Amino acid sequence: MSQSQFDAIVVGVGGMGSAATAHLARRGADVLGLERYDVPNSEGSSHGVTRIIRLPQYEDPAYVPLVRRALDLWQDLDAEHARPLLHQHGTLDVGAPDSDLYAGAKRSCDVHDIPHEALTGAELAERVPGFDVPEGYRALYQPDGGFLHAEQCVVAHVDAAHERGATVRARERVVDWEPTGPGVRVVTDRGAYHADTLVVTAGAWTGRLLPSLEPYLQPERQVLGWFQPEVPSRFGPTQFPSFVADVPEGHFYGAPTYEVPGVKVGKFNHRGETGSPSAVRREPGQADERLLREFAERYLPTGAGPTMRLSTCPFTNTPDEDFLLDTHPEYDDVVVGAGFSGHGFKFASVVGEILADLALDGATDHQIGPFRISRFG
Repeated sequence: MSQSQFDAIVVGVGGMGSAATAHLARRGADVLGLERYDVPNSEGSSHGVTRIIRLPQYEDPAYVPLVRRALDLWQDLDAEHARPLLHQHGTLDVGAPDSDLYAGAKRSCDVHDIPHEALTGAELAERVPGFDVPEGYRALYQPDGGFLHAEQCVVAHVDAAHERGATVRARERVVDWEPTGPGVRVVTDRGAYHADTLVVTAGAWTGRLLPSLEPYLQPERQVLGWFQPEVPSRFGPTQFPSFVADVPEGHFYGAPTYEVPGVKVGKFNHRGETGSPSAVRREPGQADERLLREFAERYLPTGAGPTMRLSTCPFTNTPDEDFLLDTHPEYDDVVVGAGFSGHGFKFASVVGEILADLALDGATDHQIGPFRISRFG
C-alpha cells in the first residue's frame, strides 16, 4: 500500500511548489508534492523557456533582499544540476527618465547599492544594437541579472527533492481537502493523504482550493511570442540582455534567443483578459501575435522577422500586484504562496525557502510583512 501520511503536502509542483518541496526535503521533512498536470508542464505559469531575473526592483526596493537571496540559491542549484539554469548576461530597464519603471529601478539601485550603468537612448543603441528607442529614453544596465531556464529550474528542484527522499506525483488532481485539527486531509482523484501541514502553490487554481482568498487572486491570460531575428548576431545571450521596457504602447519585456530560434517578447497584462483558469483561452491567435510584433517592429527592428512560436502563460494577479506569502488566516496548518502577478518566477528559489520556514517553524527570518494576507483586511 502506498504511503498516506506525510509531514507536509505541497499542492502544485510548478516553479514555487517544486522549490518548496525541495526546501522541505532538504530540512528533513517527509514531503509529498501533488501536481495535476505533468512535471514540468505548460498549463501554469512556470514555462516559456526563459524567465528574467533582475536585481533592480522597480516595483519596490523591498524586493531586493529577496531577489539577492534568490540569486544565491539559484547559483547553488545551478552548481548541482546537469543542465545550465542561470544565465547572467545582464538586464536592462528601459523607459523615459521619469517613468515608474526607469525611475523605480534607479531608486532600487541607489537604496541597495546595486552596481549599474545609466545609458541614453543613443548609448543603448551603441551598446545593444538590437534596440532602437528614442534618444530621450534611458536604460539602466545591471550586469548580475539575466535569465533562468524555467522548465529546467522546476526539474532541478524536483531532482533535488527526490534525492532527499521526497515523493512527487504528477497527473494527480486534488479534488478536496479539510483540516483535521491538527493537520490536514487531502483527497485526490487517486486517493487520500494526511499531513501535518498543507502548502498551497497552485497558481491560478489556488482560489478554488482556498475560496476565502479567491477575491485577491485574479487569473489573467498572458501570451508570449518569439520572432526570428533578421540579424541573429544582435540577439544572442551575450549580445542582448533580458529587458523590461515602459513605452507608450505599454509595459513589455523580453529575453535573448535561447533554445527557440527567436527573440522573446511579452507584454504585461497582455490584452487584459481575465477569468477562471478553465475559462482562459489557451490557444494564441493573430491578435496576440500582432500586439507583440508591433512592439518588436518599432523597438527591436532587426529582431522582428518571422514568428517562431507563440505560447499562453497565465498570470495570477493580486489587487496590489504584490505576492501572498503567509500562513492562512483561518487554518494554522495551511501555508500559501500565490498571486505572483507576473514577476514572481525569479523569486521561486527563495519563496520555496520561505514556505518551508512557515510550514515547519511557523515563521521565517525573511521580511514578508508586505506579502501578508492581512494587508487586505
